[in-house]
Amino acid sequence: MTMYSSDRIKIPAGFWTGLRQLGIVAHDVVRKAQLPITIISDPVVTTAQYFAIWQAYSDLIDDTAKGIIKLATSFETDHYPPTVLATYHARDYRDALKRMARYKQMCPPERLHIIEEGEHCTIEIESLQSEQPVPSILVGITLAFLLELGRRGTGQPLTAKCVEFSTHSIGDLQILESYFGCRIQLGTDFNRLTIHRADLDRPFVSYNAELLEILTPVLEQSLNEQVRCPSITETAMWIMKRSLTGGRPDIQTIASELGISERTLQRRLAEEGTNFKHLLTKVRHEQAKKYLADPSLDIKEVAFLIGYEDQNSFYRAFQLWEGATPLRWRTDHLDLNLVID
Repeated sequence: MTMYSSDRIKIPAGFWTGLRQLGIVAHDVVRKAQLPITIISDPVVTTAQYFAIWQAYSDLIDDTAKGIIKLATSFETDHYPPTVLATYHARDYRDALKRMARYKQMCPPERLHIIEEGEHCTIEIESLQSEQPVPSILVGITLAFLLELGRRGTGQPLTAKCVEFSTHSIGDLQILESYFGCRIQLGTDFNRLTIHRADLDRPFVSYNAELLEILTPVLEQSLNEQVRCPSITETAMWIMKRSLTGGRPDIQTIASELGISERTLQRRLAEEGTNFKHLLTKVRHEQAKKYLADPSLDIKEVAFLIGYEDQNSFYRAFQLWEGATPLRWRTDHLDLNLVID
């Protein structure tokens, strides 16, 4: 059975062609990202490589805001991958956004959440990566394309109600506000687009029922296969997080919850380039930073929550991970947040 991993991201077939149309040479992007030149012909990359490509694109253009709008508006529909093509030919804007959110599950590293409430509809981007920050330009392109989808599909100059970025810098705000038709908020807790709910009922002039009849079954099959086959690494880490409090989950326990033998678990983790000890350390490290960011938890509680009965052992481990004590790390990060706020 094929295993899927959120660390493997498919590059759309027309991606490099689209950049070339904007005057951006693929080789320049790859060199800027410090990646092997052969990656241009590789249809699948890691999350780190994917983010590096987007950051390199951002670095090569004059202004991040300009880069966002150019890429969101310049791609021709014949360069859209099937997951996006199905949204472009949806019945109306609501149907298109729902399809986008559903099929985005096959395109890490983020997920879309749609909330309709009152007169507004909010589409929020949830990052599936806790270690690597998503490049601001990638977030911006995603939000811009969600509005662009509505504009192209309805044939109307739709505007947003509000756009929020968690970053504190996104380039020329005036350019972005002119494109979205609303105020841009920076440094928020979310990356999200808020639109007028009434626009969701607007029919798509690009609606193509016959094409959807062809695309939908294929996309649904691909989605179901992916959902049925999660990465063993991701699943093991999820179980570890549930099992950390007050103790150290062992490989026998995790293997038992997965319904496989210890040896099989070791083999399948090795096939995905990791091992049990590394995953446990990674989970503890991630959870430690998450809990330390909450000032209501004292250090002893944090140690317990990530499976350390001995507080001194937690201090030694955290010192190795971050080069600072838990208290020092918390103080530095809380002070940084106060400065940013």
